[in-house]
Amino acid sequence: MIPRYQTPETARLWSEEAKFARWAEVERLALLAWERLGKVPEGTAGALEAALRERPIDAAFARAVAERERVTRHDLAAFVDVLGEWSGSEAVRRYLHYGLTSSDVVDTAQNLALTEALGLVLGELEGLLGALREKALRYKDLPTVGRTHGVHAEPTSFGLKFAHLYAAFDRHQRRLERAREGIRVAKLSGAVGNYALIPPEVEAFVAERLGLAVDPVTTQVTPRDRHAEVLAALALLAAELGRLALEMRHLARTEVGEVEEGFAGGEQKGSSAMPHKKNPVGFENVSGLARLLASLVVPALENVPLWHERDISHSSVERVILPDATTLAHYLLRRTTGLLKTLVVHEERVRQNLERTRGLVYSQRVLTALVEAGLERDRAYRLVQRAALVSWEEERPFLEALLAEGVPLSRQELAALMDPAHYLRHVDDLYRRLGLV
Repeated sequence: MIPRYQTPETARLWSEEAKFARWAEVERLALLAWERLGKVPEGTAGALEAALRERPIDAAFARAVAERERVTRHDLAAFVDVLGEWSGSEAVRRYLHYGLTSSDVVDTAQNLALTEALGLVLGELEGLLGALREKALRYKDLPTVGRTHGVHAEPTSFGLKFAHLYAAFDRHQRRLERAREGIRVAKLSGAVGNYALIPPEVEAFVAERLGLAVDPVTTQVTPRDRHAEVLAALALLAAELGRLALEMRHLARTEVGEVEEGFAGGEQKGSSAMPHKKNPVGFENVSGLARLLASLVVPALENVPLWHERDISHSSVERVILPDATTLAHYLLRRTTGLLKTLVVHEERVRQNLERTRGLVYSQRVLTALVEAGLERDRAYRLVQRAALVSWEEERPFLEALLAEGVPLSRQELAALMDPAHYLRHVDDLYRRLGLV
């Protein structure tokens, strides 16, 4: 991921140094497991641990692996060569990578990284849920116009906009937790996954020390449906972030004007050409990157079918999509939370927009009242529709147009039907369902 959209945490997690450190830890634990089985001289794992403590894996180590890979044409083989020399131990050089195949190390370490990455994402998601909760509660009792097809429909609660999103992101939280549990597995089962040269005890030992579970059965690689599940959960999260951003962008349009991104003032510029502009660029950024994140699920799904016990068509793809997807998710959640915390809501404009159609948003309630008064439904519908068209075309209050049509309801009865509080009477019940009150 380009630095512009990285976060410090994900940049560290997916660095070459961090990757090699995870690989080294898998190799060390495997040596320790072999020691306990009497297959490797005692102290070999300790020698590697001491060497890594004295000379931690750093950029120089990563450069050495890159140089060696130009010879081996194999990154894990290059890593093993460099790590052996780095250790300064003959025993380590002899027994390093004993009984293992490349995917035992790469997949186990990668699954460990994904588990940590999803933990970072879930941490940021908690922050977003908190921001949505705050907005939902603050604007719970603020009437606003609901829109369907982009057209004024009926009154609702402005806070419900945020409550809906809170409920959705709560579902995404559970999906991500399931995906994290699904990828939290070790794989040290050998070249075709049948433990021919490495006993299950080694895998179990390494998994336990890393805080991972043992994948019940694998080929040479961890089954890629686990990775696809991670990308699917992140893609759904991206779609929801896109939904949130699109709603805020619509509400920020000049003709609507109900919200506005926080503006730093001072040296901030909204446009290079037009000094008056205060554009919703933050939410536009979220919209664009959400599309990118969602698109990464496709190659993850295509990685699931591999030839026989394994090929490496998935490898090049995952070098890009796994760091990029988790990095984007982390960045997007952090960015969106910041945008929500500084969001400006113009409450008076919300109220003005509710009244913009001079009462037309109460048409269904009037229709229902006419049916209850004894009119046949289609006749009542036509009557209300005629009054609505007159109100719209002549810019007359809907109530006056209804009276002119001769509806069998008094002015006072019609006025009572046009109270927005009626449309908010069950909002507290909805909030209780969500645990917001």
